[in-house]
Parts: sequence; C-alpha cells; structure tokens
Amino acid sequence: MPALQLRIVGRVQGVGYRFALQREAARLGLTGWVRNRADGSVEALAQGPQAALDALTAWARRGPPSARVAGVTATPADDPPHDSFAIRPSA
Repeated sequence: MPALQLRIVGRVQGVGYRFALQREAARLGLTGWVRNRADGSVEALAQGPQAALDALTAWARRGPPSARVAGVTATPADDPPHDSFAIRPSA
C-alpha cells in the first residue's frame, strides 16, 4: 500500500493542525498518524490509495483556517500497515 511521510512547517502548532489533519485523513479513508515535532513542525505518515494521498498532501499545503503553512515536504515511506489514523505524542 502506498505511504507518504509529510513534514509541514510554518505556524502549524497550537492551531488545531493535527486534529484537522486527522479528520481529513479519516475522511479520505487513509490510515497512519500525525504528531508535533520539537522544532515546531508537524509530521505525519499516511497510507492508502494514491489519489487520497495526493488529496491529503494538497490539503496539508492549506491546513486549517488558523494555520499558516510555509511548506510541505512529502516523501515516499515504508511503514507497517495501520488500522486507523492516530494522533501520536510529540517527538
């Protein structure tokens, strides 16, 4: 199953970004996880159909209304399958 590792930078912590990304990923039928990083970025791993991964990446470039996304890096990932889309503790 295709998977992407996303790194989102900008004003993306303290604005509900993780929760909004989790909702969007679930709406798209994706599994994986999202978490805050100590450097102020948000990191996510998403698995599912390529079209849904592309849609999530496009959404990540906008984010929720209060976020100000400066950039998104998406790289292919190799991760074991996940059952749902979870919010993980900060790293």
